[in-house]
Amino acid sequence: MKCTLTALLGLMAPVSAYAAEPVLTHFYPSAVQRGTTVSVSLSGKFDPWPCRIWTEDSGIEFKPGKEAGSFDVTVPASTRPGPHLVRAFNEEGASAPVSLLVETADQTMEKEPNDDPRTPQRIETPTAAINGRLDKSGDIDGYQLSVQKGQTLVAKVEANLLASEADMMLRITDEAGHVLVFNHDHTSMDPFIAFTAPQDGRYTVQAMGHKYPASSELQFTGGPGCPYRLQLSTGEVIRNTWPLAIQRGTRTQLTLEGWNLASRPMELESSPPYPFPVVESEVPQFLAAADPQVLVIACGVSGRLESPGDQDRFNFSSTKDAAWRFHLAGPTRGSIIDPLLRILDPDGKEIAGSDDEAGFSEAELTWKAPADGSYSAVVSDRTQQGGPEYFYHLAITQPTPSVLGFSTVHSVKVDAGKSAGIKVTVSPANGWQKKLKLAAKNLPPGVSAPEQDVPDAGGEMNVQMTAGPHAARTTQPFNLVMREVEGGTEHEVQFSMVTAGENNGVPQGYQKLLINTTSRLWLTVIPTPPLPPLVPGVAPQ
Repeated sequence: MKCTLTALLGLMAPVSAYAAEPVLTHFYPSAVQRGTTVSVSLSGKFDPWPCRIWTEDSGIEFKPGKEAGSFDVTVPASTRPGPHLVRAFNEEGASAPVSLLVETADQTMEKEPNDDPRTPQRIETPTAAINGRLDKSGDIDGYQLSVQKGQTLVAKVEANLLASEADMMLRITDEAGHVLVFNHDHTSMDPFIAFTAPQDGRYTVQAMGHKYPASSELQFTGGPGCPYRLQLSTGEVIRNTWPLAIQRGTRTQLTLEGWNLASRPMELESSPPYPFPVVESEVPQFLAAADPQVLVIACGVSGRLESPGDQDRFNFSSTKDAAWRFHLAGPTRGSIIDPLLRILDPDGKEIAGSDDEAGFSEAELTWKAPADGSYSAVVSDRTQQGGPEYFYHLAITQPTPSVLGFSTVHSVKVDAGKSAGIKVTVSPANGWQKKLKLAAKNLPPGVSAPEQDVPDAGGEMNVQMTAGPHAARTTQPFNLVMREVEGGTEHEVQFSMVTAGENNGVPQGYQKLLINTTSRLWLTVIPTPPLPPLVPGVAPQ
């Protein structure tokens, strides 16, 4: 029997040497309606094909198609609405988790060609949730619908929220093609328009975007990584309640704010579920009134900066060394305020402050009073703007002892008979004093990770995952937890999927996604390859 060197190497090489774990970046469409089966295209790398799909809801079924990245997705009618984490995986490992959105409302698919302003896609319903994608460079997607005089057309895009590679923009044109209104960024990097029609007619909403992160290209972008969701409505749209929060267990008089609403006060008893989004709090809630206004903390207050240059001042008393957490919200509630918070001492001197804490758009501060006395919290807009859209919610509460743990990676791969490490950063806060053990859960047979004592001050730790010499091939989720020594309460270690930063002033990463963190890490065990069979006439090496 003759055996060439090429044939011998083929016998010796394990199959996995030719494979790699899949890469999943985006879904198109990004949202599916529960109770339906939808054809979905996954962006990324899937070699070999087909790969398998893991979801946090095992009832969601992915059936692979003939082309790489294509699936028929069946979502049972009982599926929880909202985002669900999904991974693509094979024997070599798993992709990073990506969110698939499950909706209760009908979903409309973009229909190409719709980039010619003379032939936009017609939307015949007063409300539509559209799944679109900028397919190619220079793409501009148009959607046309009827709007009556005095009616407000609300157009909202979600793209940065989907980790899209397009920095989206919106504009509305009339039937003659004249641009009537344009928006790039609103309360986030995604655009929003509320347009009141000056007369009856058909208006076109156009969606387009530049490359994200920005580059030197001076053209509209497009490609598989540029999905978006466009929500259009000429009906009732609720933006927020007023006040912005209610105290749990109390009866509160509310007004709904938004567009095309018959605004009227209503009395709401705190007993969820509610027919519209409501923010609840454990502390008393007030409306901003006199300036300065005296607050008895802990509490929350809803206010507005009525005119440019306006600032609201709240006086409060504190004892020495008492710690307080200040959270000044606005953009997450639909406000265009750029919140700026300052703490003043009894002489009016600024002693603390916060603006865009940790790269995010809202102000947060934990502060300890240096002495007994009366202090002031001052709320303003960083650019000294004001008006009806510059509203805010200031919460002043006592910080609760807490601990957070974050893994630097979402997955780990271990060869049989070897070990691999995972770095975990543990951060105790606000006087956390309980003893903790760092441990791994839901490991397969043959894999172990010794428990470790967590230092009182926290810090960086290394979890060693060891696979026995005869460990079988495995690819599955697992968890890391910080377990309290007394009582056994577990705090899950998370992997963060959001990043925020700048490169020479250019925004990078994503501050907020449909799901920001996950505790479902992934483990892949690669078994020891079998010895190659003996080949007649070839001496063992």
